[in-house]
Amino acid sequence: MASLSLSFLVEILRYASLLCLLCLDDMACVVHGAQEITLPVTSLFPSPICKASTSNANSTLKLVHKNSPCSPLFNGEPVNHTQLLLEDIARVKWIRSKISGASAANSLKDSAVSITAKYGAGGTSYLVTIGLGTPKKDLTLLFDTGSALTWTQCEPCAVSCYSQAEPIFDPSQSSSYANISCSAPSCTQLPSGTARPSRCSGSTCVYATGYGDQESFTIGFFATETLTLSSTDAITGFEFGCGQNNGGRFKGFAGLFGLARDRISFVEQSATKYGRYFSYCLPPSTSSTGYLTFGMGSMTSASASFTPISMVSQSSLFYGIDITGISVGGKPLSIPSTVFSNVGSVIDSGTTVTQLPPTAYSALRSAFRQAMSNYKMSAPASGFDTCYDLSGSTMVTVPVITFSFRGPIDVQLDTSGVLVPVTQSQMCLAFSSTGDETAPSIYGNIQQRSFEVVYDVPGGRIGFRPKGCS
Repeated sequence: MASLSLSFLVEILRYASLLCLLCLDDMACVVHGAQEITLPVTSLFPSPICKASTSNANSTLKLVHKNSPCSPLFNGEPVNHTQLLLEDIARVKWIRSKISGASAANSLKDSAVSITAKYGAGGTSYLVTIGLGTPKKDLTLLFDTGSALTWTQCEPCAVSCYSQAEPIFDPSQSSSYANISCSAPSCTQLPSGTARPSRCSGSTCVYATGYGDQESFTIGFFATETLTLSSTDAITGFEFGCGQNNGGRFKGFAGLFGLARDRISFVEQSATKYGRYFSYCLPPSTSSTGYLTFGMGSMTSASASFTPISMVSQSSLFYGIDITGISVGGKPLSIPSTVFSNVGSVIDSGTTVTQLPPTAYSALRSAFRQAMSNYKMSAPASGFDTCYDLSGSTMVTVPVITFSFRGPIDVQLDTSGVLVPVTQSQMCLAFSSTGDETAPSIYGNIQQRSFEVVYDVPGGRIGFRPKGCS
């Protein structure tokens, strides 16, 4: 009887796979087994057409990948994965330097114009559109859980502004704009969120901060303004950076939307309204949209699994989580618990690919390669060392990868968080090694795709809800 049931299940899976070959909507044709998932190869590649969400609830912002056809910055160019990984490396190095206690500020020159590395604001970044000023002007910003300061370029661009899609914000046209005084407490507290001392221009507070690509920076007036999320949701007196000297590799977007753990972040400044609760869903494909939501009322935390937020040594900006194990194809990897516990882990919306200590990455890579032994491996590409040529395949069977976090909870990754397309026929394992056993793990945004990631800051926990973009 048991063998009959097993053969019957196999036939069902074969029949479902056949149906996928005939399916018009590839994303609907995913066959789940206990330890693996079979799906059309075409479903792993983004569509050139935007599949926009219709959700427009109050306190919810539409979230899009910066290279998405849904993005206001989309120019039709394909993703440059080599550049993406280089930007990622810069950001990872900065996070590591902060956590290890190394003083990144020591390498910065005193001249504000010559600010160098802080962290990478590039990589696989996601955009939201907010309103600023009275009357409000819509601005497209990168959203970032690892950055505290929200800033945008401002007229008259006293020194320099880079090219952006929307008109540059002009504070002289807003009735709610005001500069912050050098003597204000918020000016003296500014360095905790920028890693740079505040300065004065006359009696006006001046901020400065830089980014990990070694080139990008922003300098300007620290000011207050009305920030609008929707027709009914606005934060008055919001403290932000009004950039008068901005440059480097920024392009298209108008600035940054900071959600890190610091008093100048949007999370803290909107605490009386939203209670330090927020969630987001990064879409499984760059051709669709996700969301960024504030406030507990909009969350579906009842169906999410939670892990405690852990403290990150040397830097309170980041949201720490504790990885306890990894499984591939339903089998736990043989990774000593100290590999993760000794150095800790960070969850970060701005880091693209999850970074694992060498011991953990090696175990993951070996198990994945074994599970994918039926597919032809290709040469390493764009910094990824485990790649496959799927040009001759219509369907692909991918082992399930599951991360275990303190709780305990298990998070089974979406297939979009396992393989990343590099070319029209090449797919690579979307993980990387830190190269150093003493470096912290970083849980990147590719592995967060398709989940509603819930930040319950007052409750000290982060949750994951599968199929959160649906």
